[in-house]
Amino acid sequence: MNQSKLLDLLESDARLSSQDLADILNEDKDEVAKEIKKLEDEKIICGYHTVINYNKALRDEKVLAYIEVDCIPQRNKGYDKTASLIANYPEVDTMYLLSGDCDFLCLVQGKTMFEVARFVSDKIACVEDVRSTKTLFVLKQYKQSGIVIVDQEKEEQHRLVVTP
Repeated sequence: MNQSKLLDLLESDARLSSQDLADILNEDKDEVAKEIKKLEDEKIICGYHTVINYNKALRDEKVLAYIEVDCIPQRNKGYDKTASLIANYPEVDTMYLLSGDCDFLCLVQGKTMFEVARFVSDKIACVEDVRSTKTLFVLKQYKQSGIVIVDQEKEEQHRLVVTP
């Protein structure tokens, strides 16, 4: 079975059934289900998610922010200990180790900007070896996971004509 093709299909539409996948891959349904289970057990498939357009739904009930975190790597442990401490906070949705101006980039969710700011100052900034943080609040989302979520026609209808 082509594992790469199976993963590509699931990544583009996690709602495909084992039968759908078997038909597309020209494989047996039970073999596909067995392969998916194996990929889940091996933590290659780590979850299934829905892309939500928060510009339309729950607009005033969720604040997203990217937090840049600069820290000091620890001897013999590098960044892993600090990353583990930060990643275990439930407010942190996604976290990456980066090259460049900051060490970590965290996507944090909260109900208000104040709640996110308080979380950063009271929790992340207090983690041992964190040198600095920078908070970038998401004002509007245009694309997520390869899916454009802004209605282009509607956006163009609301624009005012500017003349010199």
